[in-house]
Amino acid sequence: MSYKEIIQKLEIAALHPSKTVADTIKNTGKPMVGCFPIHTPEEIIYAAGAIPIGMWGGNTELQLADKYLQSFCCSIMRSNMEYGMKGTYSMLKGIILPTFCDTLKCVCENWKVAVPQIPIIPIVYPQNRTLDCGFEYLVNEFNRVKGEVEKLLEIQLSDDKLEKAFDLYEDYRDTMRMFTEVAADHPEIIGARTRHLIIKAGQFLDKASYKEDMKAIIEGLKQEPIKKFKGIKVIPTGLIAEPVEILEIFEENHIAFVGDDLAQESRQWRTPSRKEGSVFEKMAYRMADQRGDTFLYEEQKTRGQMLIDMKKEKKADAIVVFMMKFCDPEEFDYPIYKAEIEAAGIPMLYLEIDQQITSFEQIRTRVQSFTEMLI
Repeated sequence: MSYKEIIQKLEIAALHPSKTVADTIKNTGKPMVGCFPIHTPEEIIYAAGAIPIGMWGGNTELQLADKYLQSFCCSIMRSNMEYGMKGTYSMLKGIILPTFCDTLKCVCENWKVAVPQIPIIPIVYPQNRTLDCGFEYLVNEFNRVKGEVEKLLEIQLSDDKLEKAFDLYEDYRDTMRMFTEVAADHPEIIGARTRHLIIKAGQFLDKASYKEDMKAIIEGLKQEPIKKFKGIKVIPTGLIAEPVEILEIFEENHIAFVGDDLAQESRQWRTPSRKEGSVFEKMAYRMADQRGDTFLYEEQKTRGQMLIDMKKEKKADAIVVFMMKFCDPEEFDYPIYKAEIEAAGIPMLYLEIDQQITSFEQIRTRVQSFTEMLI
């Protein structure tokens, strides 16, 4: 199979998650455990012989979720609740939910009543994660989650299984970092829509096979000559860049993503792990070392300078903000990095998004206008 055929395969997988998950169950014979965003410790799930499945919501009619979540809650959480109540997630043995924001905390309790047939395991990350006490707490929290996963799947997790799972995920993260680097050299092949779907597909597949597909794509791209891109290069930032129809608008206007600061994408793998310590210590160190992340407390806000540096490194023309409607952590961060980006004289496009968007004409007009300003 050529690398372009693999790209098409992954695009289809991302566009049809229910079928993809069903195929993953059939091909692996493993149980599925759902992972609410973001920074769910997938290594623990994988070590237990299960497949982590990303739960990033979707464009669905909200009929049942309003019983538990108000209309001013993030649409990802409302969609997940809707899917849970409708039975879309019936294949899941359980879910793990990080409690990073007020809505996630509400979902953690409401889920127990709304979707009692799917057990929920919460994980609480320390805000002062760089302190010794925060680091020790997080190691203990990983151990607690390990115990809950063992009960859920009725399995005993050995250190050897954890180390093998961690090594696999390290290879996956290395591969994804390489993909984003190589894809940036070929925006004429890996457009905004294609880039997003390739990455999203990994949320519904066994990482062991997915990373091999990604390596084949990387090798295929490396064989292609680097051409001068005749469009606009941007760095997107935010929680997610969806629905996919928005990305089609970017491709229509010859705007390519040459890097990203998206929670659904590079925030999950951009920080390398340290080499020392146990598996859980390495996982805790990686969280301690993560910078510029909306959901992780930083006294010195580094996101703005990080975006400025990324824009320079990738030789991008602008930064695009995908602001998920009612995502409080992202909204609180915005005024800080907005001022820094404006002071640096970098063009910036702000788009408020929602997973239940049905009309895209206003966004199309704004993207077209922004393109004309940069040409």
